[in-house]
Amino acid sequence: MSFDYDLFVIGGGSGGVRAARIASAEGKARVGLAEEYRMGGTCVIRGCVPKKLMVYASEYPGIIDDARAYGWQVTPGAFDWSQFRRQLEAELTRLEGAYRSTLLNAGVEVHDQRATIVDPHTVELADGRRFTTKHILVATGGRPFVPAIPGAGLAVTSNEMFHLETLPARALVVGGGYIASEFACILNGLGVKVTQVYRGTQILRGFDDEARTHVANAMAASGISIRCNADVARLDRTAGGIRASMIDGSSEDYDLVMYATGRRPNTEGLGLDRVGVVIGGRGEIRVDGWSQTNVPSIYAVGDVTDRINLTPVAIREGHAFADTVFNARPRQADHDLVASAVFTQPELGSVGLTEEDARAQGPIEVYVATFRPMQSLFAGRQDRVLMKLIVAEDSRKVLGCHIVGPGAGEMIQLAGIAVKMGATKEDFDRTVAVHPTISEELVTMRSPTRRG
Repeated sequence: MSFDYDLFVIGGGSGGVRAARIASAEGKARVGLAEEYRMGGTCVIRGCVPKKLMVYASEYPGIIDDARAYGWQVTPGAFDWSQFRRQLEAELTRLEGAYRSTLLNAGVEVHDQRATIVDPHTVELADGRRFTTKHILVATGGRPFVPAIPGAGLAVTSNEMFHLETLPARALVVGGGYIASEFACILNGLGVKVTQVYRGTQILRGFDDEARTHVANAMAASGISIRCNADVARLDRTAGGIRASMIDGSSEDYDLVMYATGRRPNTEGLGLDRVGVVIGGRGEIRVDGWSQTNVPSIYAVGDVTDRINLTPVAIREGHAFADTVFNARPRQADHDLVASAVFTQPELGSVGLTEEDARAQGPIEVYVATFRPMQSLFAGRQDRVLMKLIVAEDSRKVLGCHIVGPGAGEMIQLAGIAVKMGATKEDFDRTVAVHPTISEELVTMRSPTRRG
């Protein structure tokens, strides 16, 4: 049977773009891609890239304060949110253009509209055109989830945070995950009075308990009011802003309420039910290790599968799919020992098992160092870094590494290589330290803090 395309990709985010480029440029496939919004997906347009730029912007008040301690005669002015927004939008436009150019240079035909699935080998664009395709790849990502409480429409999500007309004076951030915690820190750094509420016992669930407690304590010390075991019952518009009424009966007015209470896969209205693709309880597309659904011609990668919802993972999944189907190099994406970073202030970097998970698997040794880093200590700040290694008592392998402090994201990338390679504690020990650095503590911890 002759098809219009060898591959049609629905979604122009990181995973879909990588798969399309590799299949077209290296696999010589005829590839079409449809994107209904802006090329680049969540990460580039409304996620990690603009968020990280906001993190940088929010760090400058602390940098300026430190500069004075180091002898610089500096005086901070007011933060110009409108100027930052203009430059941010210009950068996102540049990145979107780079993504589009990458596709076009690889020979991919781009359709700037929504696409849905008609049957296992047919897609339909919003303008009514239909194309036949040998393979379909769904890479539509995810979307923020807001609980159905009274007044939910008064809240914003992370999608809208980059387009605010003005910065609020008072903000409520609802949620305890990395997105909520990062935006709480960003707003706090930009001079907003921030309250963060989370229904659990501690923010950053899923991360190492000691590490996330360290982050939470530092956030509280910076002025963020963190209320755990709390939740919002309703939101109401008032003369004073937006009133958040809590489940405990208390209430307070804010200028902005942001919800970051999880994300859901974007599978609604794609026609997946029409062709019988199996969907999980959270709306995720069920796939096997090859990113293939139960319908042989349809595959899915990235957040829409709800496996590990990180941009680099989506890219790996897309690349592995293209290599397998179009390049005669069959391989599955490796989801084991994926390092991650939370860009709170301070940052948290993590790879491998938490102490709690490792302890459940067998005897371990835990090595912990906490100290005041040289740069901020000289400036008179009370910041403390945490370095933590979790080691299997029998094999001596480092099962987990957790870092809280400046540059934790950069450090965990490099530590992740060693952990991925199966390095032992003795491998770390015989590595000569680079002095004076924060990271040297990773190779100088000799005695376990605790065993178990």
